[in-house]
Amino acid sequence: MNAFKAYDIRGVYNKDFNKSDVYKIGCFLPVLLKTNKVLVGRDVRESSPEIYDFLCKGITDSGADVYNIGLSTTPMVYWATAKFNFDASVMITASHNPREYNGLKVSRTNALPVGLDSGLGELKKMMETADIIIANQKGKIIDYDIKEQYLDFQRQYLGDISNLKIAIDFSNGMAPLLVKDLLGNKAIYIFDELDGTFPNHEANPLEPENIVDLQKLVAENKSDIGVIFDGDADRVMFVDENSKFISPDLIIGLLAHYFLEEKGEKGNVLQDIRSSKAVGNYVRKFGSEIHTWKVGRAYASLKLREINGIYGGELAGHYYFRDFYYSDSGIMACLIVLEIVSKLKAKGVKLSEAIAEISTLANSGEINFRIAQKQEAMDAIRDHFMAQEKPEAYFDFDGYRVEFKEWWFNVRPSNTEPYLRFLAEANNMDLLESKVAEVKKIIQAFD
Repeated sequence: MNAFKAYDIRGVYNKDFNKSDVYKIGCFLPVLLKTNKVLVGRDVRESSPEIYDFLCKGITDSGADVYNIGLSTTPMVYWATAKFNFDASVMITASHNPREYNGLKVSRTNALPVGLDSGLGELKKMMETADIIIANQKGKIIDYDIKEQYLDFQRQYLGDISNLKIAIDFSNGMAPLLVKDLLGNKAIYIFDELDGTFPNHEANPLEPENIVDLQKLVAENKSDIGVIFDGDADRVMFVDENSKFISPDLIIGLLAHYFLEEKGEKGNVLQDIRSSKAVGNYVRKFGSEIHTWKVGRAYASLKLREINGIYGGELAGHYYFRDFYYSDSGIMACLIVLEIVSKLKAKGVKLSEAIAEISTLANSGEINFRIAQKQEAMDAIRDHFMAQEKPEAYFDFDGYRVEFKEWWFNVRPSNTEPYLRFLAEANNMDLLESKVAEVKKIIQAFD
């Protein structure tokens, strides 16, 4: 079984894992998390019903009950896990991956993520070595409808946005299950049918080809903002009124207008190791401090809780909130951003202008190098530049992030592909281009 990843269980269904594996997961999960009830939600992928059936069979054979919330977004499962005091939950989804993929996102008490080093590794070992024990009294499947309660929670972040023209691409994923109830006719929607074959484009907003339809819609309707969700609605991304894609890390800075300016909160804000240095500079203007940490919910959610952070975000479009049990919610982030943009418009400020205030550095974007000797190349890049100049900050998790006075870089290995990912920023484009050229020259030695 090749589906156990750092953050979840995921892969091509019937290749990387199958219904027999899912059954075993169901059998051992209640044992691992020491519970007799498991909350389960699922997305609309073609394989999700079969995975649900065999997961439930495993859970109930172990003697535990399944609380079935049916079709759901991933954040809805996180919220219900913490809100209703479940010690275990599973969301059946492969998020933004192509249609042939599926997976399981596991959470524990207080919606804490279960990653490879916080339970999934142990679960995998149990599946490989432990005997399945069928309980004398099997568990039950209990339908558990929490949609209206969840909508009520989200409505508190829905401000007066009547002055906005909004375009939304749902990517045929799970977001319209809830967003249409929240926004009604306040937005123009495309690809709003729940369809796990993703007939219009893959549900991954980070790929430029997948936002083209939204960009066209924004231009045609002269929208103030465009919104696009991924497949399970734990991520959200935006384009401005000019149809320009907004780098998701910059939204961390924009969210400061709601939490730090409007609400007057003071404290810590979290970013991932790839985030623009401009984000931290902007957040500090509001009297808060930025913290940098590893990529992925399995790390970010725990770190935000540890530092009692107000909110945080990632370059991949995840946004975490203390008021959302330190978990990520694409819909909550969307509602808050819409309110911010509405208030900016009332002051005569366009979204592009607000982002320009945050984004003050020249940015390379993520550059991928296909090499096998990833660690050796990373070390060579780090050592080359640190020999030239003393860094102002140095982080050695998720690869390396090295910050100098006038520029910085992050170099990190892909966990799943033979790629080394490099990103840099500088105070001006000439400096940035010279540093990127140096990196490319170093990489040539490892081709």
